[in-house]
Amino acid sequence: MAHRTMQSAYDRLTDRLNRFPQGAPPSDLLFGILRLLFSEKEAEAVSLLPIKPFDASQAGRAWGRSPGEAKKLLDELASRALLIDWEHEGQTIYSLPPPMAGFFEFSMMRLRSDLDQKALAELFYQYLNVEEDFIKALFTKGETQLGRVFVQEAQLGPALGEGAGEDLGLHVIDYERASQVIQTASHIGVGLCYCRHKMRHLGRACEAPMEICMTFNSSADSLTRHGHARAIGVSECMGLLEKAYEHGLVQFGENVQKGVNFICNCCGCCCEALIAQRRFGILHPVHTTNFMPKVMPETCTGCGKCVDACPVEAMALVSAEDPKRPTRRTARLLEDACLGCGVCVRACPKGSLSLVSRPARVFTPVDSTHRAVLMAIERGKLQNLIFDNQAFASHRAMAAILGVILKLPPVKQVMASEQMRSNYLLKLLSLAKV
Repeated sequence: MAHRTMQSAYDRLTDRLNRFPQGAPPSDLLFGILRLLFSEKEAEAVSLLPIKPFDASQAGRAWGRSPGEAKKLLDELASRALLIDWEHEGQTIYSLPPPMAGFFEFSMMRLRSDLDQKALAELFYQYLNVEEDFIKALFTKGETQLGRVFVQEAQLGPALGEGAGEDLGLHVIDYERASQVIQTASHIGVGLCYCRHKMRHLGRACEAPMEICMTFNSSADSLTRHGHARAIGVSECMGLLEKAYEHGLVQFGENVQKGVNFICNCCGCCCEALIAQRRFGILHPVHTTNFMPKVMPETCTGCGKCVDACPVEAMALVSAEDPKRPTRRTARLLEDACLGCGVCVRACPKGSLSLVSRPARVFTPVDSTHRAVLMAIERGKLQNLIFDNQAFASHRAMAAILGVILKLPPVKQVMASEQMRSNYLLKLLSLAKV
């Protein structure tokens, strides 16, 4: 990175982004991205915003402006999807989303004339696909990650498990179903796939559907109001989910049980999450489903269609070790790389693959607060959540954060208390054990 003798507004904005568990490592490429998205004055203003959601009065105090003046700038930033805004008890609440899944993607979810998207795509590609520091920080630090995979429900059997060797229906929880997210969302939006849109500007995009990136709930509310996504209903969204299944796309969504804000429909060639899974699979960059495919070697013909369909190279062809047919091959699963998405099961023409439950269930945080606290503890950033100025002023925000800490497993509680070095937190943890 080029030497800087004075900290700029973009340095301070980078510092602000890195106070949250999902940060963005400093880089000349990152500064180029931020300069395209934010003016210098906007970068300076956003660098002063709290981590927790805030209103115009709180932003005004941070900026030394009136609530009306602050609201004007906040609304301008929200109109460009740099902030997310929503209504709560008659008041507009704002939040600065992380770079991913956040304002990086939002900048490419529709065609825009106010932004040089080709230049932005080139910077994104270099920052995310070549430099790699951001992708490593996003997907390989800590145990709790940003996103998780949803299983293709149809591949669980006609009655969620019939004919698959076990009653999988007993093990499928509502939050594991993309269909449940769609059917219970307060708002639904669809926009361009950020990953394939970026790759199209570079001449590298595949032929998978482009307008298929799904947003839900508060994110969909904000993005559709400001024209960055198109508002759709449950029926159309379910149709898009089936279209994604037909194209062999993987459903990669927010790693929470409640209030899922996005589900991307990912290809293996363009999408960062699946690229990260191939590159760093041993570090578990993506939370898998609770299922994995099982090969039935007696009927597998070794056609290789499952190998071609798998976006993370978790299927391979090996010798069937058949002395009567020495050239015969069969499919073999590489369990450590497998997402449990079910794409290979759909691709098998002989029905020689079925989904079975993993030996141990995969942990999914309850909501975004739970996930943020876990990620902050694991990445050494819990103090940023606790001592954020605006969160500290809000008893409800403080209670929510500490409430999650008190429900953590003992090992996580120890990690939290060591980070905080706080007698107050230690007392809370001790009281929780009584």
